[in-house]
Amino acid sequence: MFGIVRPCTHRLSQGLKAEWMAHLCGLCLALRGDHGQFARVVTNYDGLIVSVLTDAQSGRAAQGRRTAGPCPLRGMRTASVANGDGARLAASVSLVLASAKIRDHVADRNGLLRRRPVAAAARKVAAGWDRAGARTGAALGFDTSVLVDAVDRQVGIEELAVTGTPLTAITEPTETATGAAFAHTAVLAGRPGNAAPLAEAGRLFGRLAHLLDAVEDRAADAAEGAWNPLTATGATLAQARRLCDDALHGIRLALRDVEFTDSALVHALLVHELRRSVDRAFGTGTCTHLGHGTAGPYGGQAGDPYGQPQPYPPAPQYGQAPASGPYGNGPQHLNGQQNPYAGGPVPPGGHGGAGGPGGHGGSGGSGGSGGSGGSGDWGGSGGGPGNGGMMPGLSPQPPKKPRGFLAGCAVAIGLCCTCRLCCAKEYEGPWSRKKREGCCRDCDCCDCCPDSCCCDGCCCDC
Repeated sequence: MFGIVRPCTHRLSQGLKAEWMAHLCGLCLALRGDHGQFARVVTNYDGLIVSVLTDAQSGRAAQGRRTAGPCPLRGMRTASVANGDGARLAASVSLVLASAKIRDHVADRNGLLRRRPVAAAARKVAAGWDRAGARTGAALGFDTSVLVDAVDRQVGIEELAVTGTPLTAITEPTETATGAAFAHTAVLAGRPGNAAPLAEAGRLFGRLAHLLDAVEDRAADAAEGAWNPLTATGATLAQARRLCDDALHGIRLALRDVEFTDSALVHALLVHELRRSVDRAFGTGTCTHLGHGTAGPYGGQAGDPYGQPQPYPPAPQYGQAPASGPYGNGPQHLNGQQNPYAGGPVPPGGHGGAGGPGGHGGSGGSGGSGGSGGSGDWGGSGGGPGNGGMMPGLSPQPPKKPRGFLAGCAVAIGLCCTCRLCCAKEYEGPWSRKKREGCCRDCDCCDCCPDSCCCDGCCCDC
């Protein structure tokens, strides 16, 4: 499964979590019912938003449900799943966009797709998905040629991109495709007046999807020499973040003009979770229940809901120590020189920094530049010898190369059969190899995220 809106289910109330899972399973089963078992591999978190929008406008959630049989991804339990035009439209859009993604990988000669027989098989699969998506779309009154045309234009736009090209020119085809899909949900729900604001929300959602994908893949693309919008246009992360923040604000304003019957899940996904997706991509916010840090390489603080960038301190010259340690303590001295890692109290049970004291029962950290490790305090053990300034475990790791299409399919099948896709707290994405979170893992802690909302409605003022 892939997509930018990957809600951590402990933040959703039990009712919203059940609704979200109903749409996710409904999309998967709609793909299987209309297009066969293999089509289920294109199930994605973003595609189900189309189904969510349709139900939120029509108010036919109870009638648009059916009881699905046992499934390994649900622990062999039955469930109430979405069943109707919204799920089928989501399936059609997912197939066409997945087909476009395959053709893009073939054009870029990624992984196994460098080999002609594999590339030919992938093109055949993509063509079949295009036809299948078009059939379902036509049955629902949706012309998927809008999506195909947008994807075809993307290649030419990327070829013309140079330094200084606006990022919005690169994201325009994606914006057009998602805007059309969002707008058609108003037609299916019988509320044509909602089409214009939903088209605007979809356009901005497409911009976010494109930019966040570029930000997350920047390091991997650089390592492989692959094309990346940020690198090609010379845009900075700060510029991309401003566009993302503007898109978030625009989506909130557009949704206010949409007439919903029940907007709780739409608001949770397209306002709160979408904002968290931006924070996650830029490293400015994390989910604390997974034990992640509170600030990322972009420099924002997790407590800041919009993740505004914070200025970096000036880099020290070679052979000099920074003016203060990473924990905000003033400089301390070791053998007449500043020791940037020996400062501040260490929490009980923790580990000391490089050259610093260990915590209660903890161990001392590793040695500093050319020095030796500090001795453990309160029963801890001393750290290891110095390693010339490089702290163990902090050396940059090269990004893992994405898997090819067929290899990713094999891994995805393995994840499904072992239920890791559903129940694991963390697993490696089958194609991207990025860390993902199981969609219905066991997590019932509402206190671990201070900004979580544990009510069926929304407790924010937006």
